Amino acid sequence: FLILVIINFVVITKGAGRIAEVAARFTLDSMPGKQLAVDADLNAGFINESEARTRRHDIGRESDFYGAMDGASKFVRGDAIAGIIILLVNLIGGVLVGLFQHDLGLTEALGRYALLTVGDGLVTQIPALIISTAAGIVVSRASSEQDLSREFSTQVFGRPQTLYVAAAVLGSLGMIPGTPHLAFLTIAAVLGGLGVWLMRRQRGLIDIEPLALIDEDIAPVDVTWDDIPPVDVLALEVGYRLIPLVDRNQGGAALTRITEARRRFATDMGLVVPLIRVRDNLDLKPNSYRITLKGVDVAHGELPSGQVLAVDMGEVLGQLDGMAGEDPLTALAGIWIDAGRVEEAEL
Repeated sequence: FLILVIINFVVITKGAGRIAEVAARFTLDSMPGKQLAVDADLNAGFINESEARTRRHDIGRESDFYGAMDGASKFVRGDAIAGIIILLVNLIGGVLVGLFQHDLGLTEALGRYALLTVGDGLVTQIPALIISTAAGIVVSRASSEQDLSREFSTQVFGRPQTLYVAAAVLGSLGMIPGTPHLAFLTIAAVLGGLGVWLMRRQRGLIDIEPLALIDEDIAPVDVTWDDIPPVDVLALEVGYRLIPLVDRNQGGAALTRITEARRRFATDMGLVVPLIRVRDNLDLKPNSYRITLKGVDVAHGELPSGQVLAVDMGEVLGQLDGMAGEDPLTALAGIWIDAGRVEEAEL
């Protein structure tokens, strides 16, 4: 009985509580990064608005789950402590009742009420041990797309060798004198039978003949509206050499500037610009880009690779060598220069 109490309180309950605290802390700390990753994928056009909303909802549910499990672990630990306190109260109170009300001797009162207390404690500690173990399994489980019950059954019954080992251990316990032979041997027989059935089932799946190839003479399926990709309201398409400008992993700041421009326009004008999809287009020239409105080309241009546009704001004192260009925003004249000559142009 003391072994069960120590295992429940010191090992399982304390370990599950610590795991819940650390998981809740790291989950809350990682929430801003996950939200930014969802926004980046949405701005880049990798996901749509519905999928982004689903991902944000899943992130919120994950944080709520680990936060709730952190609090639930405190309840489980409190239940274990309460069980120990009730055990001491029953033992001390029972001995006092036996001494002063029933006129029993100290040895007789201690033996009788200690036996009753241990019996009541076993009835209390076994459910508490099961609850603590279940809480530890739920908190310490790895993230998976399957639910807990299906994942648990897959891991337990996925390999017949696991059932064979469990059946052998229970069968050995059932052969020890003084143990409940019928219960142990029955469970061992059930687990062994499940192991044999799973092994035969796996061999049967391996021996199944492969499916025949699909007949090429079958009539093709008609095209439906689901086969037509949706048209974005606003989209920015770039050639493959301009991908570093829109890829944050390569130091591109275009997505951040687009987000800031949409936010600034909404603040100044009171209108929210629709989401701008950013994607590469192999049909464009390597250094070209274009802006589409509902699939219609409304603006396009070309950016020389490795060069920047030096715009003449009316205060230029010297002359720079380079290809003439024009700022599409201000319509001011400029010169395309190498990126390494930025400091020279500023002087």
